[in-house]
Amino acid sequence: MRRSMLGALVVTLLLALYVWQIAGRAVALIGTGAPVAIFIGVGVAVIPLVVIFLIGKEFHLAATVQRMADTLAAEGGLPVDDLPRSPGGRIDRAAADEAFVPYREAVEADPQDWGAWYRLAFAYDASGDRKRARSSLRTAASIFRSVHAGA
Repeated sequence: MRRSMLGALVVTLLLALYVWQIAGRAVALIGTGAPVAIFIGVGVAVIPLVVIFLIGKEFHLAATVQRMADTLAAEGGLPVDDLPRSPGGRIDRAAADEAFVPYREAVEADPQDWGAWYRLAFAYDASGDRKRARSSLRTAASIFRSVHAGA
């Protein structure tokens, strides 16, 4: 098992204990029979459901990203991290911005190519735009799932 996956599982287990406690409090509040407590208990019960949904969504994305990486690695299409770095390890922003252009153009040329979106996500990440990187990765995962739905 990959070290990062083990860490994610440990954190998820700790979060599951927390959610279990919140769910217990919600049941206790609902069990009092007092209208205000019931209302608060129902509101508190929603929290574990939202947490479970979000965790499931993130694990699903992580599994898809790993499958995409494995597929690209087998094809020799993984992005190469060869950008210059500062002595502290930070990527040179100007170099990242310059290297970004071909990845953007590849997506513009074929918006249904999940591999192009995957590589664009890492170009965004190298440029420091985490929000767009995440969005591009979600787009890549969506396209990948639709292409590999029967597989």
